[in-house]
Amino acid sequence: MKNNSNDYVIRILDSPLAVNAGEWNGLLAAQSPAGILNPFMRHEYLTALHTSGSATPKTGWTPRFVTLWQGDVLVGACALYLKAHSYGEYVFDWAWANAYAQNGLEYYPKALIAVPFTPVPGARLLARNAAERALLVKALVAWCDEENLSSLHVLFADEDDVKACEDAGLMLRHTVQFHWTAPPTGYRDFDDFLMTLSQEKRKKIRQERRKVRDAGITFRWSLGAQISSADWDFFYLCYERTYLEHGNAPYLSRDFFHRMERSMPENWLLFVAEHDGVAIATSLIAVSARPDCSSSTFDAKNFASTQESMEKPPFQGLTAYGRYWGALARVDCLHFEACYYQPIEWCIAHGFQSFEGGAQGEHKMARALLPVKTTSAHWLAHPTFADAIERFLEREGAGIDHYLEDLERRSPFKAHAPQPPSDPRIPL
Repeated sequence: MKNNSNDYVIRILDSPLAVNAGEWNGLLAAQSPAGILNPFMRHEYLTALHTSGSATPKTGWTPRFVTLWQGDVLVGACALYLKAHSYGEYVFDWAWANAYAQNGLEYYPKALIAVPFTPVPGARLLARNAAERALLVKALVAWCDEENLSSLHVLFADEDDVKACEDAGLMLRHTVQFHWTAPPTGYRDFDDFLMTLSQEKRKKIRQERRKVRDAGITFRWSLGAQISSADWDFFYLCYERTYLEHGNAPYLSRDFFHRMERSMPENWLLFVAEHDGVAIATSLIAVSARPDCSSSTFDAKNFASTQESMEKPPFQGLTAYGRYWGALARVDCLHFEACYYQPIEWCIAHGFQSFEGGAQGEHKMARALLPVKTTSAHWLAHPTFADAIERFLEREGAGIDHYLEDLERRSPFKAHAPQPPSDPRIPL
């Protein structure tokens, strides 16, 4: 790919630390018309996963950051990992790995372009333009072939990534998530939002919130640098216990969250549930932020006052992401309050466009999180398996379309109420 000083060069780096943070984040900002950084693709986030030991070769995530250069300018990049398993991905290919094993073939290691443990849609193939993104995809496939890897997978990709991958011959796979999206005019408050729902759904939400209030539970929230170290410690206690109660160790270490507190506090919003002044549960929400914000200026730069958010449409590209929760005590409906109702109420008050509820969970529709199709792209080196998986994906895709049609018929909104738009970043 190099004939003279203006030609492109691909460099494969074995750590996010080998990539300049400013250059990476600048390229990331260019993927958003508003210049808003997806928090999970920030250099600080990816670096924290690596340096905290959460996503390393020891845990089955061997980094190979692929960078595209024109002279001394970084014009394309992606976070690629060699995977020794399929944990922490949320697009499930265990059956593919089993089929390889049954035929005496090695599925692992495979190449994965994704954010570890983070099923959030967004740009994965960072590039200045479509032509350079296409070059990046071409180089990725060639590199995987040269390294004798079984496959390449690009998970939770945005529209530009999907087009580049499809043009390069990769196969597409679809899954469904559930996102809350404000209408163009926004909502005055949570009650205004409730009035757009059917009577059944409105009544159910009010009953669930009342159960939490009647149990004597109150909430407080902290944003960015306002989250104290003690609150971060309490959050991790709850987060870890919830994982252990389900028989698993948490993916993310306490050191990872220490690094979030230090390197990108502006991207975190913490809700703490209290009973008689004693903290019993937490919900940690990620929030999008513009690249010029810092912990000291974040509030002013990113959030309108409640009055302003009532007067202006919320479509400023600001998104909140439901991520982690944990509790030390069991209270009926506390999970719904902490993970859905409190964040949605906060989004309405602060003019946020959308709230993404994470992977899976049809029950979220009853809380007015609507189905959204997410897309991944796949390349398999073995032609026979590639052909078989392509046929499987055609059948699976038809099933996803029928599932979405069924979900649409079960909308929680009133028939005559203005419907929130589909997420503008992810085409259905």
